[in-house]
Amino acid sequence: MNGCIFCKIISGEAPAFRVLEDEHCVAFLDIAPANPGHCLVVPRQHASNLWEISEEAYEHVSRTVHRVATLLRVALAPDGINVNNSTGEAAGQEVLHLHSHVVPRWRGDDLRPMWSASRASSHELERLQARLIAVR
Repeated sequence: MNGCIFCKIISGEAPAFRVLEDEHCVAFLDIAPANPGHCLVVPRQHASNLWEISEEAYEHVSRTVHRVATLLRVALAPDGINVNNSTGEAAGQEVLHLHSHVVPRWRGDDLRPMWSASRASSHELERLQARLIAVR
């Protein structure tokens, strides 16, 4: 995809600190990390977001995320890991090439959750459940 920075990284046209790659995906360190070791996992085949990638291609992304999380656990010994993917501007997606963030976490690292939630009513959950089941 013309102008896509992640496509340029994949092709070698743009630099990146790669940590893992195979025929389906590339994983590299985020240049603006939330925490040390923050990695991005991108599919080699361009897909703008989760709605555009095939299930099969997304399976490869998920496997690579798991492998990167394991690398981070062994190399950095974090207390936890956050995995995040955003689809669409409303969700905070800035680069229009599907990517998963794999962020090592340590107790007291002061990273904030993406949202604060309140408990939904049973009525609201039943209504949403019915809408979801109706379209599957």
